[in-house]
Amino acid sequence: MSCILVVDDELAIQRLVATILARGGHEALVAASATAALAIAGRKQPDAAIVDLGLPDRDGLELVAAMRKQGGFPILVLSARTEVSDKIAALDLGADDYVTKPFDGDELLARLRSALRRSGSGNLADASIMHGPITIDRSRRQTTVAEREVSLTPREFDVLEMLVAAGGCVLTHRQLLEKVWGKAHADDVEYLRVVIRALRLKVEENPSQPSLIRNEPGIGYRLT
Repeated sequence: MSCILVVDDELAIQRLVATILARGGHEALVAASATAALAIAGRKQPDAAIVDLGLPDRDGLELVAAMRKQGGFPILVLSARTEVSDKIAALDLGADDYVTKPFDGDELLARLRSALRRSGSGNLADASIMHGPITIDRSRRQTTVAEREVSLTPREFDVLEMLVAAGGCVLTHRQLLEKVWGKAHADDVEYLRVVIRALRLKVEENPSQPSLIRNEPGIGYRLT
């Protein structure tokens, strides 16, 4: 049974999400504020978090950033905000997925399962893969670039792992999106661009002139 932290100040939403999680075989930990959420996350180390952006004591985007620094567990945003700018901001700050209200319970569970799978330890066989200066340790979900350890979000790790495993071959936008975000997001290229931009800031010597992660216009990405 996975332990999921639910952060929402509306009692009705807390109860609804807790019921949905119980149906999916998960246990819910509930927090009504960002302060309470960070305290619970520090004590309990949840397997994942579902976070609303409209919190009484702190903006949910700030909470996403703080949680990402606190631990490597998946973070799903569940919010009534539908603006693309809010979605991009959440993903930039480390959220793994973004679900808008009103939402379907089965879809929420499916996205949660996907996020939990991505954050798993992976197969021990072929635990380490390399391409140029990049080394991916699949068993520990660790990344080093030129022997320097780099901290990645779960989405960033999964995208970079696919690119390294491809050995310099081009991966299309659709291939990356379907594998990392799921088939429902096969056309959400902006999600991928956000992660690629974040990866370049972390692994490139000069992010403004990337030499490792190359863009194939209109097609996808590859490693040189």
